[in-house]
Amino acid sequence: MSFEVSTLLLVTLGYLACLFLAAWVTERGIIPKRIVRHPVTYVLSLGVYASAWATYGTVGFAHHYGMVFLAYYLGICGAFFLAPVLLAPILKITRTYQLGSLSDLFSFRFRSSWAGTLSTGLMVIALLPLLALQIQAVADAMQLITHYRSPETLALGFCVLMIVFTILFGARHISSRERHEGLVFAIAFESVVKLVAMVAISTLAIYQFFDGPAGLERWLEQNTELMPAFQQSLEGGPWRTLLLVFFASAVTMPHMFHMIFTENLNRRALLTASWGMPLLLLVLSFCVIPILASGLLLKAPTNPEYFTLGIGISADSPLMTLLAYVAGLSASSGLIIVTTLALSAMVLNHLVLPFYQPSAKGNIYSWLGWTRRILISTIILASYGFYHLLQAYQDLSNLAVVAFVGTLQFLPGILATLYWPTANRQGFIAGLIVGGLVWAISMMVPLITGWQQIDLPLLGYSLNIDADSWNMAAIVSLSLNSLAFVIVSILSQSSEDEISAASACSVDTMNRPQRRGLSIETPEEFQQQLTKPLGARIAQREVNQALRDLSLSYHEKRPYALRRLRDRIQANLSGLMGPSVAQEIVDNFLPYKDGVAEYVTEDIHFMENRLEEYHSQLTGMAAELDGLRRYHRETLKSLPMAVCSLGDDQEILMWNRAMEQITAISAIDIVGSRLSDISSPWRELLQRFVDDTAPHLYKQEVEVDGQERCISLHKAAISDTQAARSGTIVLLEDLTDTQVLEEKLVHSERLASIGRLAAGVAHEIGNPITGIACLAQEMREETDNDEFREMAQQVLGQTERVTRIVQSLVNFSHSGTNHRQSAPADPVNIHTTVNEAIDLLSLSRKEQGIVYHNQIDQSLLVSGDGQRLLQVFVNLLSNARDASPANSDIRLSSEASEHTVTLRVTDQGSGIPAHIRDSLFEPFVTTKDPGRGTGLGLALVYSIIEEHFGKIDVISPTDDENGSGTSIVITLPRYQQPAPSAHSS
Repeated sequence: MSFEVSTLLLVTLGYLACLFLAAWVTERGIIPKRIVRHPVTYVLSLGVYASAWATYGTVGFAHHYGMVFLAYYLGICGAFFLAPVLLAPILKITRTYQLGSLSDLFSFRFRSSWAGTLSTGLMVIALLPLLALQIQAVADAMQLITHYRSPETLALGFCVLMIVFTILFGARHISSRERHEGLVFAIAFESVVKLVAMVAISTLAIYQFFDGPAGLERWLEQNTELMPAFQQSLEGGPWRTLLLVFFASAVTMPHMFHMIFTENLNRRALLTASWGMPLLLLVLSFCVIPILASGLLLKAPTNPEYFTLGIGISADSPLMTLLAYVAGLSASSGLIIVTTLALSAMVLNHLVLPFYQPSAKGNIYSWLGWTRRILISTIILASYGFYHLLQAYQDLSNLAVVAFVGTLQFLPGILATLYWPTANRQGFIAGLIVGGLVWAISMMVPLITGWQQIDLPLLGYSLNIDADSWNMAAIVSLSLNSLAFVIVSILSQSSEDEISAASACSVDTMNRPQRRGLSIETPEEFQQQLTKPLGARIAQREVNQALRDLSLSYHEKRPYALRRLRDRIQANLSGLMGPSVAQEIVDNFLPYKDGVAEYVTEDIHFMENRLEEYHSQLTGMAAELDGLRRYHRETLKSLPMAVCSLGDDQEILMWNRAMEQITAISAIDIVGSRLSDISSPWRELLQRFVDDTAPHLYKQEVEVDGQERCISLHKAAISDTQAARSGTIVLLEDLTDTQVLEEKLVHSERLASIGRLAAGVAHEIGNPITGIACLAQEMREETDNDEFREMAQQVLGQTERVTRIVQSLVNFSHSGTNHRQSAPADPVNIHTTVNEAIDLLSLSRKEQGIVYHNQIDQSLLVSGDGQRLLQVFVNLLSNARDASPANSDIRLSSEASEHTVTLRVTDQGSGIPAHIRDSLFEPFVTTKDPGRGTGLGLALVYSIIEEHFGKIDVISPTDDENGSGTSIVITLPRYQQPAPSAHSS
């Protein structure tokens, strides 16, 4: 049984077209986002790990090593089981700093372009065997099915197809900040095809050749001699070594790093992957033994590595053969696409851009895109060249093991990135060189040359190399790598940049960025500076993208926000051009100020935000300390006294709620700004106080929205030499209400003094007024001149008026002296009392033509205290006068019933606002302008009316059409004549 080459070519093109179609419809939004970003899709995309070696090579590996083949599946499962301590921290770092590859991570952590360059070079060399494995697997599969004479021709055609489809899949986007949703969905689709094909083949084999699982089990028990490797113990070295090798592959293999971290569309999906990925690999591992047993049973005409194809050929089953081919094609194409995309980005960022950067006059995006396409083509063709160099004689297992052990050399660097803050670039580079050389000499060179023995003349030793020597080579290379890394790191010192990067990457500590001043003060200046290396259009796009990412305005000027903008631009450029080039651009064109080391301290606001993000992840003592921190922080925010914290450079670090209420400035808008950026009048007040040496500043007048506020200020210096933190705490105390109370008390005392003075003056005036009245009466009686008599009568009238006014003053000065006692039930003529009040108010110069109309019934008597009621009407008429326009009327009217008297005081003023109408009779509530009313008059009126067992109410407005006028309605008990005694005649 065989297929035509043209038929397989159509199958290959059809499958790749389906793969591209899946990516295309995803990017066009045809497939719902909930499916594309579902954790299951993410888990399936991680199935790219199962390459052609999983579909073909692991069967031969199982034939040679027995159950050791499970290490391929169990090793990486261990990495996913440890996702919270291994994968999640790396994901967080890569997402925060836009690191798209392992070389980006090392370059960022060790702050060295050479770290990125060296790791990229070693990665490319180490991956050539793995890429060649995929090419060889597809070429061999096509040759086995078609019996075509030249597998290299088939391999070359496959590589050309891979170049085209890889460029279509991933080279259209050039920034790692743009996730390839189409690629993720397509690789997930590839995993489904691969999984279905492998399960179908193994299931068909079990039921067609063994009559079910029970038959397979019996056959295995009866034919142990055909699989002697399965009788060996797993206690040997290869088992443990392979577990470690494949455990590391989760983070050291570029295609896995790319899918786990760079293309991660949902951070929570990693939690699903921690059990979903092991489940996927478990299903694939179940397929190996049935396929191996079927190949041995049928004596398949292939070596064990291709039993997946061989059982279909032996059984003359086109369906099984085609399924096996599609499974291998799917696995190979998926790995080549993802690996080549990842490697092209690494080579661009760490082998091309550090040595050549495009001119800012051109389109950098276009240049990067075309360069990446060229690199994709070069890498795939280099893989084909490596395949051609090996002449397709190598077993798939040898190619896979060499590649996996090569990438194992990055494991010490990854662990140091997460858990060893004192590791440095010298140690990393030394370890990578030593481990890489040992791996190359012991595994890569023999793979290429076929040497079985390497003489080491300087050591007087010959290194024997055979099919099983990889175990020792892996152990020795990794051990020497780690030893060199540790020794050199201990003997050398880390730079300040490395220490900062180590803090950002470490799992146990949190990044503590420095609060430094920038020489650039606006986003516009950011754009102008970046125009020099990037060009105007690219600079504008990058600045706008960073502003959108941070939700900041283009007019932002806060130092804290500008520092965040700088970091975000660097992260975005890192995703575009690699961390080394990004850091160089940002350091050269967006520098910090020189000579400001005196206030280079930790960015407390940033640390607070990060702690809030970590809050749910803290446990034990860390959680208790964080709870205490949050409690004290909330205490400061909730203090009834306004508090703000300033750094030594006068950057605002904290602004509590009371400060927001006093200044009407939100903390969100002001924290991170300089003191000089606050709006007036607070800027001048705080700046003057902070610059002054005095710790207190009392009763400063501040005009806010046209109102005078009285503010006292206090400050204290903060100094923490151990943590290098210092600054100033400023407290603001709003004394406006207190000042008003003090002024009211002084005013009350002044009124009391005036009352006592008025009583004395009235007494002194009374005697001469009496004399004048006597003289006027005598003149009137003794003269016969009518003119003189009229004049004498006028004098008497004026003296009577003066006497009445003086008596009103005396009565008013006595008012309230007995207000704590019950009001007497004396008869009080309301008409007369109102006239007295009008006479008192007539002494004021505020009348402005106000006319009082006393329309109260002259015969009405109420039960109460005349002096206290006089005070009521003085207050009511005074308020009515102040609220009325010039030349208007104030009317007083009355209604009487058998037991009550209802009095109305109605003005033509502007009315009383609805929002204070219900609280009008409460103390200190007033509608008058500041300084013109105390807000105590109506409260006193209310109290007096209550003492008289009466009621008071307000109706406003009285004129609904104009919304003006106020009417005060008072109800008092009517005076009742005492009943005559029984014995009176």
